[in-house]
Amino acid sequence: MSPLDIQTRALAAFDHVVNSPVGFRAREGQRHMAELVAQTFSTPTLGKCEEEPERAFAVIEAGTGVGKSIAYAAPAIAAALARKTRVIISTATVALQEQLVHKDLPLLSTLMPEPFTHALAKGRGRYVCKYKLQRWVNGEAEPDLFADEMPTQGSTGAGGQSGAVGSGRAPTEYQLLFYRQMATELKEHRWNGDRDTLAVPPTPEMWRPVAAEASSCTAKHCPDYQDCTYFDQRKALAASQVIVANHDLLLATINGNTLPDLSDCLLVLDEGHHLPSVALNHFQESTDLTRLRWVEQLALRARKTAEMLDLDCAVELGGQGSALKQHLQEAAQQALALYRPRGLTEEPVELLPIGPLPAMLSQPVSEVLTLSAALLKNLQNISNALRTQMKERPEDARELSTHYVQLGVLAPKLEAVQSWAALMLLESEVPAARWFTFGQYGEFMSITASASPIQPASALRHKLWGKARAVVITSATLTSCGNFDFFLNETGLRGLDNVSTRVVSSPFDFARQGHLVAVETQADPKRAADFNQAMCKELMSDLAQVQAGALVLFTSRDQMRTAVDSLSGSLRHRVVVQNDLPRQTLLQRHRDRVERGEASIIFGMQSFGEGLDLPGALCESVFICKLPFAPPSDPVSSARSQWLRSKGRDPFMELVVPAVSIRLAQWVGRAIRSETDQAHVYCYDRRLIQTSFGQRLLAGLPPFKRQRRNPQGQVFDL
Repeated sequence: MSPLDIQTRALAAFDHVVNSPVGFRAREGQRHMAELVAQTFSTPTLGKCEEEPERAFAVIEAGTGVGKSIAYAAPAIAAALARKTRVIISTATVALQEQLVHKDLPLLSTLMPEPFTHALAKGRGRYVCKYKLQRWVNGEAEPDLFADEMPTQGSTGAGGQSGAVGSGRAPTEYQLLFYRQMATELKEHRWNGDRDTLAVPPTPEMWRPVAAEASSCTAKHCPDYQDCTYFDQRKALAASQVIVANHDLLLATINGNTLPDLSDCLLVLDEGHHLPSVALNHFQESTDLTRLRWVEQLALRARKTAEMLDLDCAVELGGQGSALKQHLQEAAQQALALYRPRGLTEEPVELLPIGPLPAMLSQPVSEVLTLSAALLKNLQNISNALRTQMKERPEDARELSTHYVQLGVLAPKLEAVQSWAALMLLESEVPAARWFTFGQYGEFMSITASASPIQPASALRHKLWGKARAVVITSATLTSCGNFDFFLNETGLRGLDNVSTRVVSSPFDFARQGHLVAVETQADPKRAADFNQAMCKELMSDLAQVQAGALVLFTSRDQMRTAVDSLSGSLRHRVVVQNDLPRQTLLQRHRDRVERGEASIIFGMQSFGEGLDLPGALCESVFICKLPFAPPSDPVSSARSQWLRSKGRDPFMELVVPAVSIRLAQWVGRAIRSETDQAHVYCYDRRLIQTSFGQRLLAGLPPFKRQRRNPQGQVFDL
């Protein structure tokens, strides 16, 4: 089928859906978006290719109300079916995943000219490992493999301080009871092995010992393979034509087999404005330099297993483990000598300057990199030998699996050490951020060493864009200060061939439906205490006028606490505060109040400024207490600012303002959610109208009617 035929078929499927008698409304912008999606997914080369394959990328900002889910899903699925391939739809939030899986895709499946199957992809760690679980139930598991190492009185920590690493903790009675209950429900088919479907959500400490992990999984050689919940999910994914995932899982499994090969499928990244931050978090590496008992465990178990298998590497494993631990300890001692903080409560994070590591630190880190690579190579040889033995001696599979699991649960720590050391020693045009985090436990000092790329562009270009062939990236906020430059630079799409950008405007009449009031407080927003007091005085006066639903967005917990303390008795009973109640309970209480005709005001922070859909009377007013700058203490942002300044560039205008622009547009976007909404937005940060960067921020906001209110309460049109 020719690209033109595929494009025509994809658009015909979209038209078929929107013209169906289920209440869809024809929207010009939605059709324009569907056209670009159909074009993007009809031309690139898919599958194995001897020559450089053709690629296509579309970056689409679709304003609120466009209906972007249908605009990308219908043509993407039709194009995939025509090309006999599959679609991956990746999101950033659980809310959108649930909307797609439980609402949008089931509806589309009934409306599309050709039906399709879909499934939700989750990481392996969301599923229970039946083999591990049964070992705990049978009393065969070894607690010291799973327990976090905590310092106890009498050990020796970094720098020769007293305080040692405690031994592994035995499981509690409650923990064993919980595991037994899980095993029973699994056996009786009352639970499917998915962590998210447990009636009582387990804590990370409870779940980690029984979670499925790639490093400890023997796959088809495992005695419980036929009943494995994770591989059951894999089979469901293999049979699905549309797979819903999330950005973190996508990046984590690019070289794995959880998701289809990106070179042979179509990829949609919804909520794409999150991709740079998700990538930075994903590519960051940390390692604890002072809790190192696991190194000894790993080397000991590896040596014993190698001896059992009669492998030559058994002789050197013990020495490799001891040397690795020694050089990690030396790195900790040098970190203390070079960067010991003046006071742990005031400055627990020490950011290293941009540039080469000091020689006294680079030497042990270089040794760590060499030793961890050698140890990982030996572990790989052992795991290969174990798999061979499982295949040749199936009657011994359970015993051999035990050795595999014992090594596998610790191997990720070693991989993290190697990745951290490589980032610490990285020398490139764009350097890495490197920092130490110090903690105090009585007389014991812990040191965590971290490193991260300072921008995700190069990693995304190499790891994601270099593998994908056909990609649509969309969100309501991809432009910053009125253009795509920031997003394209951050994601590494700048300079790639066949990258199309388009803004699909919202169908809403913002000038008629929305009203932005910029409130000028006398206090300087940079003086937090004074500003919070002045802002709260204005805020309380405005909140008293609220008649239906309202949302107040804060930039810090201290700021929100000050506002809560400022509430009068009559206002306090109208306010619900984030984290005082579970999110869904809080939102339901808000809806119930508004439906009864009462005023209801939500106090929230960053997570409530995005993805919250409160149409009509549920949110007639949005109050933005301060421009949403990121905390200045973030070490990656700080390191990047250092680097930009060293190049004679302005990190504030180049990095900070564009990021604030995207975040502010998301916050303002909570106000108008439908064609019939009428809403006011109040911003109490005078910098929005008194600074040049504030004018740039305004350029990235919807064209509401705009006014300013001076400290005397007078209102003027902007």
